[in-house]
Amino acid sequence: MAKIERVEVLMVDLVPKVKRTDAIQSFTSQETPIVRIFADDGVVGTGYTYTIGTGGHAVVALIAQNLAPMLIGRDPEKVEQIWKALFYHTHATAVGAITSLALAAIDTALWDMRCRRSGRPLHVEAGGAQDRVPLYTTEGGWLHIETAALVEDALRAKAAGFGGSKIKVGRPPKQDVARLEAVREAVGDDFEIMVDGNQGANVDEAIRRARLYEAVDLAWYEEPLPAEDLGGHIRLSASTSLPIAVGESIYSLQHFREYLQRDATSVIQVDVARIGGITPWLKTAHLAESFNIDVCPHFLMELHVALTAAVPNGRWVEYIPQLDSLTTEGMRIENGHAVPSDAPGLGIAWDWDAIDGRRVDGLTHVVTEAG
Repeated sequence: MAKIERVEVLMVDLVPKVKRTDAIQSFTSQETPIVRIFADDGVVGTGYTYTIGTGGHAVVALIAQNLAPMLIGRDPEKVEQIWKALFYHTHATAVGAITSLALAAIDTALWDMRCRRSGRPLHVEAGGAQDRVPLYTTEGGWLHIETAALVEDALRAKAAGFGGSKIKVGRPPKQDVARLEAVREAVGDDFEIMVDGNQGANVDEAIRRARLYEAVDLAWYEEPLPAEDLGGHIRLSASTSLPIAVGESIYSLQHFREYLQRDATSVIQVDVARIGGITPWLKTAHLAESFNIDVCPHFLMELHVALTAAVPNGRWVEYIPQLDSLTTEGMRIENGHAVPSDAPGLGIAWDWDAIDGRRVDGLTHVVTEAG
């Protein structure tokens, strides 16, 4: 039986390639904590997580001070056992964003180890349901981008074989509708348009907006309301023909269950970092399948390509490049589809020279003693 003998924690700070704005925020920093777990049989697993500009230091501190010491001496193959132990160890701060993000960095590293030890890629180890998954793009749809540029980006995505484009909403309603209608007229009916409200509306506004958006025939209306407003999502879902998408700001399997049981959503956007790792991500995807609902995960395309391919109800991968500057090769794309790597592990080709050059000072920790 292998045992974990060392854990390394560090953080890099990435600058997005394009300006990113939505209904409630604009962000220019992408903090990326990275965890490496070393076992005494020589197998090393690498995992990571992210924040949008704030909280990364807290994630690193939680891992280094509270979670990593609990890994020393454990069998890395017992992924479920470890996840539960770490969750209960941090129960006073769970369910919540910082704890989930920290758990995800460790859990993804353990899955990387599991796959490397078995010699299988993540999409096979976790289920092997699909060989490729359709892509839609978000990078050309930010709220500050003017209509002509939205149209140009959507046409470019369609020409590349992508199946859809996501456009941020949050301008005055009639302005949003005019922008969406311009894109629909340009791309035709055989290309999906998604919209994302980024939790910027209250219930009555979201119901009004959904009514106005319906004529554009959208694939979904994403995060129209604050994620904690379950009742509002129930009202909205009952009032519109548009699919309502939620998930990037939901941090537990049980909260997804509440949304599904109460017909508050019809598209699940579970984020592997924010749900706490691959272990709970797969449970959420299978839960959604039992309700005949697809998963279209948020962000982290380099990880989600394998996870969506692993499950039968993985419908879309969101194209937002994150790790290009930290890897030696990017996600494989063929005819507008994301193709998971066949290499053992998560399928991410880390560039350790680039990572070393981007480490945030004072946030590198090496843990070798159990706590």
